[in-house]
Amino acid sequence: MQGPIGIFDSGYGGLTVFKEIQKKLPQYDYIYLGDNARVPYGIRSFETVYEYTKECVFKLFDLGCNLVILACNTASAKALRTIQQNDLPAGKKVLGVIRPTTESINEYTTRNKVGILATSGTVLSESYKIEINKFYPEIDVFQHACPLWVPLVENNEINSKAAHDIVEKDINSLFLQSNEIDTIVLACTHYPLLLPVIKQYVPENVTILSQGNLVADKLKSYLNHHSEVETICSKNGVLKFYTTDDAKSFETNASIFYEQKIHASHIIV
Repeated sequence: MQGPIGIFDSGYGGLTVFKEIQKKLPQYDYIYLGDNARVPYGIRSFETVYEYTKECVFKLFDLGCNLVILACNTASAKALRTIQQNDLPAGKKVLGVIRPTTESINEYTTRNKVGILATSGTVLSESYKIEINKFYPEIDVFQHACPLWVPLVENNEINSKAAHDIVEKDINSLFLQSNEIDTIVLACTHYPLLLPVIKQYVPENVTILSQGNLVADKLKSYLNHHSEVETICSKNGVLKFYTTDDAKSFETNASIFYEQKIHASHIIV
């Protein structure tokens, strides 16, 4: 039976990815689920992230989704592989955001020096380093955790002096590892909202990659090449948004990430 494509994130950040997916593939039905009641995921253990992610993925399956995208780097790093290997019911698919981001990284770096800015959980998992070096062993990967960036975004302090101070310090810490970095991956879906600030502290010749476009392009390609998955995705252009926290609060904050007004409903997972 056909069903919508599920988009899951621990909170709001996945909306920056979903916005691009929906823009490039508007014909499909989508359900977005934000686990805002249990955010942040970035500081939680592997076991906790796995359990939370699995609960939300299976809730999306219950809502009729046959394909679920983990639009959350922490969930993709800490839970995706285990769910794919151990938990998937027949006919269901779960994809993450790390592989689509890493498999084309060679198109952007000329010096083979790539920087990763991410949450502590994603950095500790080393998922980006592992995935990039799986495709391109010759690329040196430098990681730096930015634990204060998500709170800055979620508290709407993007333009504050604190944001500038914190972003400058973190970017300097990354470049202290190597001044030859020529490509930076914003490996958290919240970080694109800080892009105007980030650009002020990154050298002009450095490419900064946000995930939305990369993931949307790869999903489009994936559906073109996997007709068995594409045919079980319904196409009425219907969007639904759910949150595990307060729906009104979600609607207000979601508009910052999604850049248009939405209607959300509360859901228990």
